[in-house]
Amino acid sequence: MIVVPQKALFDQPLALKGGATLPAFEIAYETYGELNAARSNAVLVCHALNASHHVAGTYADDPNNIGWWDNMVGPGKPLDTNRFFVVGNNYIGSCFGSTGPTSTNPATGKPWGADFPLVTVEDWVAAQARLADYLGIERFAAAIGGSLGAMQALQWTLSFPERVRHAIVIAATPRLTAQNIAFNEVARQAIMTDPDFHGGHYYEQGVVPRRGLRIARMIGHITYLSDDAMMEKFGRVLRGKIAPGYDFDVDFEIESYLRHQGDKFADYFDANTYLRITKALDYYDPAAEFGGDIAAAMARAKANFLIISFASDWRFAPSRSREIVRALLDNRRVLSYVENDAPHGHDAFLLDDPRYFAALRAYFGNIEL
Repeated sequence: MIVVPQKALFDQPLALKGGATLPAFEIAYETYGELNAARSNAVLVCHALNASHHVAGTYADDPNNIGWWDNMVGPGKPLDTNRFFVVGNNYIGSCFGSTGPTSTNPATGKPWGADFPLVTVEDWVAAQARLADYLGIERFAAAIGGSLGAMQALQWTLSFPERVRHAIVIAATPRLTAQNIAFNEVARQAIMTDPDFHGGHYYEQGVVPRRGLRIARMIGHITYLSDDAMMEKFGRVLRGKIAPGYDFDVDFEIESYLRHQGDKFADYFDANTYLRITKALDYYDPAAEFGGDIAAAMARAKANFLIISFASDWRFAPSRSREIVRALLDNRRVLSYVENDAPHGHDAFLLDDPRYFAALRAYFGNIEL
């Protein structure tokens, strides 16, 4: 499936939850399939931390650049583009085409850098609603996402309850625990204390805080995998040697893997974006304005729900998904809940699992258009 990235420019200001205003912004997006005559078959895919609008397919001039959820979205796949018109968008504050810290600040003519305002899940959904207007979509058949993308799908049912009929919320949490916030803070400190960070204005210095980004990614990656998956894949296997080196070079395969992931991440991701996205994760709490009562927060929702969790996911454990389930049941919402025992940890939502895919295929197959 060959796709073409697109951009939509919005020249009306966007008031952000944190109090700042974005004077104008662009959203990078891709579409897959065809919008039907009734405009009733659109599905919004919301991405997680380090992904983008490139959900599926490849580019004509870059056939090796495969969309991050290509196993899920496409002709005959669980989210079947023969039936649905799928929209993948890149949230504002990102570094993959939508307006973010690397974009030009119209007030200075220089990259925003550290001056780019903090954004929230609610801000992303508000911007996505403008994209839906731009595309002529009054109501999505569904919004779907995993992890941080799941927070966006959930928030759609709260910010715009009349504009989404189904929400598919995968590997989610209604708000981060103190432990999760702690992981994010350690990662941010790794970036902000890198000598090349320069208070977030490293673009002007012609440098990248690579060391901080590497460490941040290594910390994050550990939380995305289960202990069993790491032991099965790496165990205590030594890397290219028959005995430990008794030094601080790489001894174990897992060390080599984490360093590789860190190096790769530092090559393509922006540090200012990482800081803002992890803060958006920390801030998300739809129950905050209801005294912490998630059921009261979810009373606004009108959509039907499919909620999927993974038993091996210790970062956003199934108990967190069940909090959402209980809140929806308290409000007598229509929902299905699947707790999958795939062993891969938090990243299981990205991987092939027959039962996981079967649940999604069945749910999408039952959505009336």
